Amino acid sequence: MNTQTSAKMTNFETPYRIEPTRLEKPSEEIANVIAELTATSATLGRTLNPETAANLADLVRIMNTYYSNLIEGHNTRPRDIERALEGKLNNDKERRNLQLEAAAHARVQRQVDSMMAEGRLPEPASVDFIRWLHREFYKDLPPEMLRVHGAGRDFTMVPGELRSCPEHDVIVGRHIPPSSDRVADFMAYFEDHYRLADLGMASCVMALSAAHHRFNFIHPFPDGNGRVSRLMSHAMALKSGIGAHGLWSISRGLARGLTSRGEYKQMMDLADMPRQGDLDGRGNLSERALSDFVLWFVRICLDQVTFMSGLFAFEVLQKRLRAYVERSETLKPESARLLEEAFIRGKFDRGEAARITRLPERSARRIVNDVIAAGLLASETPKGPLSLRFPVDTLETIFPRLFPET
Repeated sequence: MNTQTSAKMTNFETPYRIEPTRLEKPSEEIANVIAELTATSATLGRTLNPETAANLADLVRIMNTYYSNLIEGHNTRPRDIERALEGKLNNDKERRNLQLEAAAHARVQRQVDSMMAEGRLPEPASVDFIRWLHREFYKDLPPEMLRVHGAGRDFTMVPGELRSCPEHDVIVGRHIPPSSDRVADFMAYFEDHYRLADLGMASCVMALSAAHHRFNFIHPFPDGNGRVSRLMSHAMALKSGIGAHGLWSISRGLARGLTSRGEYKQMMDLADMPRQGDLDGRGNLSERALSDFVLWFVRICLDQVTFMSGLFAFEVLQKRLRAYVERSETLKPESARLLEEAFIRGKFDRGEAARITRLPERSARRIVNDVIAAGLLASETPKGPLSLRFPVDTLETIFPRLFPET
């Protein structure tokens, strides 16, 4: 083996292989998109009552799960995801496993959102947190969903464990990730280069964009890397200050692209490109390709934040709630007053129903029961205050284009 070949092989199995990890001189176009993204995300949901916003975030988790599954080639219906979260599983084994997978994703994202709200979300790119994401996602899935087989491989994956032995080695399309015995070193390097603690908001947004690709380039787990990368990116968005309390989803943007559904794979492949000559940065991979990927990624984020801002605008949502009642065959017109009250105040006591509907006590109670039966109002306890809910069968009217693929 000559010296040049030896040097190439050395770089191939050292963490330097994922350089550049960050953009030293981002383009003006990237800076402009990030400025718009940070401004738009800061206003998303600002006019909503916090209780209403939290219940909308529950809906967004279902959306995020749906699109994350879609990226993996699993078309799990929103209703099936909602039922899975209620513990209502399909009798068909294949559909049940997809439900379990979806429920796991939504559950882990809810934990991430809670950590952020409580001020205890750790560095999202840390190895410990990434292993936690993987372990939490897979911990309750049946044994057959932990089996990895194909291309001469057949073993049971351990949730949260990085690739570490020859049978874990894999080829992803045309890409050959680092050997399993080198993954730990690559991930330590990854953690060190994508820490957000000392970065400004713009640098954080660029870091999370680049980290999304570099994580998948390393492919640290035998399986589940795509899901973990999207959960990690969600956590990084929250930590970066653009997460808007969970009111938008990166998975929807990645699944849909800006102009076509194939963009995600195309852009990930582009960012795998090796350095193209002396004017293409100083790393092993192409700096120009990374710049193109970061620009595309932040545009995806801005597109989704803008979309959700329009969907969750106070006046728009208020009108759609009224429209839903008007089109309903089971709800009386006075139901709209209850929904508006919950929408504006976040929650109200059941004893206030007569005042809100301007109906006699008994009639008001019937109206409340009808709205509860429709799934639009609910409480944490049998007699507790009522707050707004957004069941999936209301989406066509209240949130059009949220799940267009269904």
